[in-house]
Amino acid sequence: MSNVSKELLREFIKEQNFTNANEVLDAIKGMFRDVLQEALEAEMDEELGYGKYDVTEKASDNSRNGYSKKKVKTELGAIELNIPRDRNGDFEPKIVPKHQRTINGIEDKVLSLYASGMTTRDISEQVKNLYDVDISAETVSNITNRILPMVSEWQNRPLENTYAFVFMDAIHYKVREEKQIVLKAAYVVIGVSLDGEKEVLGIWIGANESSKFWLSVLNDLRNRGVQDVLIFCVDGLNGFKDAIGATFPFARIQRCIIHQIRSSMKYIPYKDKKAFVADLKYIYGAVNEEVAMEYLIALKDKWSQKYPNAVKSWEDNWDNLSTFFAFPQNIRKIIYTTNVIESLNSQFRKVTKTKLIFPNDESLLKMLYLAVQKISTKWNRNYREWDLVINQLKIVFSEVFEKMA
Repeated sequence: MSNVSKELLREFIKEQNFTNANEVLDAIKGMFRDVLQEALEAEMDEELGYGKYDVTEKASDNSRNGYSKKKVKTELGAIELNIPRDRNGDFEPKIVPKHQRTINGIEDKVLSLYASGMTTRDISEQVKNLYDVDISAETVSNITNRILPMVSEWQNRPLENTYAFVFMDAIHYKVREEKQIVLKAAYVVIGVSLDGEKEVLGIWIGANESSKFWLSVLNDLRNRGVQDVLIFCVDGLNGFKDAIGATFPFARIQRCIIHQIRSSMKYIPYKDKKAFVADLKYIYGAVNEEVAMEYLIALKDKWSQKYPNAVKSWEDNWDNLSTFFAFPQNIRKIIYTTNVIESLNSQFRKVTKTKLIFPNDESLLKMLYLAVQKISTKWNRNYREWDLVINQLKIVFSEVFEKMA
């Protein structure tokens, strides 16, 4: 700040004779209103080509035509402006655009609060406390609705030609639909590019989780440009294998080991859980598939009489459970579980915990989209030893990489 402006500021303070901080804030609010008003007048001068009281410079058949009053909500509170009008109706103010009722970041604040999981009513109260601005829950909803075109653009954006890994899972929410409350699934897909960077490829809201809907999700990925996925990492949903085979027939599938353990443990009573888990650990911790199969046979011999269903689920799904054994340890750590997407889902749960029921699909999608934008800013690191990972993948999936050459 220059010496001249400091002197002017001190003179202003002396004239106002402030006695408390609120008086300072009120004065700043008044100055802010005056600056905005002068900015609008300057815009009109530029539009017409001459100043308000300088008609000698007039070279246009257009002229001023009074003012219209407009109350706008700002971070300093609500202020009333006089918006200049012209006779031809051509003037389009830029600093306070037509139809805009909030300025100076309040909308960004609303979106930020919404992304953190606050209800529209809570946001309304928060804005009132912060800025002394009355903003209804309906207005909050309207502000958040303005991101729907952005959500649509994001959901339909072109994707990479090839992804090293794709993780798929669903998280469930209650949504109001046709005057009923139904359980909906938010289908979430995370892709890891050949550069080792993670991104959420999309979120789809649909009926309760089904292989049929997953097939439509996979087809959407293809339509957006994905030609090859090297390895899919999925949970234990029946039909996943068929859906992937129909869209990406050359991809490998790794069924999440953690999901499989949870699934099989449902059949085991408490007294045997510890011993059964210890035997499972030998299987998925084996050095290769041959050794793992020996441990699976030992598990069957020991437990199949007591818990046939728990053992059978490992046998029936072995083709997809054993995929990771074909790879070295650094790739095994990435693909043996869908933890990367479960971590995202846990963040979603934190954001949505105050929303027991969503009024519609769009409301749910808005909140999850904003959460993704916030969470993904922290995804700034590639996987460790990515050069080694990609070199291994190039050997195993040589045909895919040859197509790209």
